[in-house]
Amino acid sequence: MGFEELLHKVGGFGPFQLRNLVLLALPRFLLPMHFLLPIFMAAVPAHHCALPDAPANLSHQDLWLKTHLPRETDGSFSSCLRFAYPQALPNVTLGTEVYNSGEPEGEPLTVPCSQGWEYDRSEFSSTIATEWDLVCQQRGLNKVTSTCFFIGVLLGAVVYGYLSDRFGRRRLLLVAYVSTLALGLMSAASVNYIMFVTTRMLTGSALAGFTIIVLPLELEWLDVEHRTVAGVISTTFWTGGVLLLTLVGYLIRSWRWLLLAATLPCVPGIISIWWVPESARWLLTQGRVEEAKKYLSICAKLNGRPISEDSLSQEALNKVITMERVSQRPSYLDLFRTSQLRHVSLCCMMMWFGVNFSYYGLTLDASGLGLTVYQTQLLFGAVEVPSKITVFFLVRLVGRRLTEAGMLLATALTFGISLLVSSDTKSWITALVVIGKAFSEAAFTTAYLFTSELYPTVLRQTGMGFTALIGRLGASLAPLVVLLDGVWLLLPKLAYGGISFLAACTVLLLPETKKAQLPETIQDVERKGRKIDRSGTELA
Repeated sequence: MGFEELLHKVGGFGPFQLRNLVLLALPRFLLPMHFLLPIFMAAVPAHHCALPDAPANLSHQDLWLKTHLPRETDGSFSSCLRFAYPQALPNVTLGTEVYNSGEPEGEPLTVPCSQGWEYDRSEFSSTIATEWDLVCQQRGLNKVTSTCFFIGVLLGAVVYGYLSDRFGRRRLLLVAYVSTLALGLMSAASVNYIMFVTTRMLTGSALAGFTIIVLPLELEWLDVEHRTVAGVISTTFWTGGVLLLTLVGYLIRSWRWLLLAATLPCVPGIISIWWVPESARWLLTQGRVEEAKKYLSICAKLNGRPISEDSLSQEALNKVITMERVSQRPSYLDLFRTSQLRHVSLCCMMMWFGVNFSYYGLTLDASGLGLTVYQTQLLFGAVEVPSKITVFFLVRLVGRRLTEAGMLLATALTFGISLLVSSDTKSWITALVVIGKAFSEAAFTTAYLFTSELYPTVLRQTGMGFTALIGRLGASLAPLVVLLDGVWLLLPKLAYGGISFLAACTVLLLPETKKAQLPETIQDVERKGRKIDRSGTELA
């Protein structure tokens, strides 16, 4: 008897599984609130060089700015330069100060801001950019905060993926909650830029536990028929987190209090661990039969499935554990030890890099749309709902593989089309970015479901951790690619689109998992691989 048959007896979808979805919803709300927090926390409001106080007899502030600040090509005042000498204006008297004194004839001389900056506080009362002047020559340091955060997620994915396969999903989920709470509070109390970057990177490593534990912990309690619907429903909590962040960001305009608001929900999460069940699949592969029996009995009771003692006897459960030696411990080398697992791992690496690279490239830099940051994020959050509904139907109709490849290809096409559209046509640019966000979100949703079904139970967390590592590498590089606009204005979009296209092509090399049983062992993956033809379609 396999685990799928055992799960069918105790109930593969019912009140027990629905309770799991609710209990594991909180991490899905927390993830976007931290991953997308830089949109508000690191926002750069309008700014210009700090200037001397204007004379009392000056009635219009713009006149004072005109005397001290050069204009950009679009007619706005420069954010990073000021005149070396104040400029005289025709028919305007500004006290007794002498203007143009000492300046050579010709084009007015400009210099960088030496006395700091003045910021527009109408939208944000404070951000890390305004607190530590991460603008102009220091602009790159602002982007580095997101990069370091995702490097932390990358490293955390390695640790959590490995440890959760060794010590269990539930125990490591508690570690993720506690460490996220502690490090989030430290980040909010940062006294300088170095402390902030360090604590945010460590927070990212703690949050990585949520990214690779939650979905497999849900799926390992679900039967084949309900995995898709439950997987898509659970990812809608991410969308809820995006919309909630927009609301909280609108209400709280100070970055420290905003970070605190995004962190404190870990407290009820720690309490909820009491009711979160460990994966019975994992317990059986580790030989912990009595613990697995306890959770299976709870599942049967909540689902209203009367089950005989023989079905959960020691002998019956031992028959479920027939494929792997329970003494074996997983390692990342196991992902490349056999031919089929090696093929799956290499393809998933490219898929996850492309998904993260394009998603965060679109999400973290949505400037130039002619909308406020709150309007943009509300639009981005709203468009995720139809994306997930589309994924729900597509993965059931055409399968995971074609859905993932199609969504990545569509994302690449939106980047390609945007290269041909003039930046002056704000409406077209906005439409393309929103459409690209919808396709990118659909690719992200499918990738989680697809990857968790490709790896066997004994390596599922390790595989998810490893692919999440590669994905976060893409996420960490995405904010820095924006800086390439200094080399060529279109280079960032070309990079995002090109990587998405390569990822789409790679996905076509993976096997389809629609309506397939979750593989329990490495041998299951190898046996299934031998039944797959070159087109990736399962043979009868």
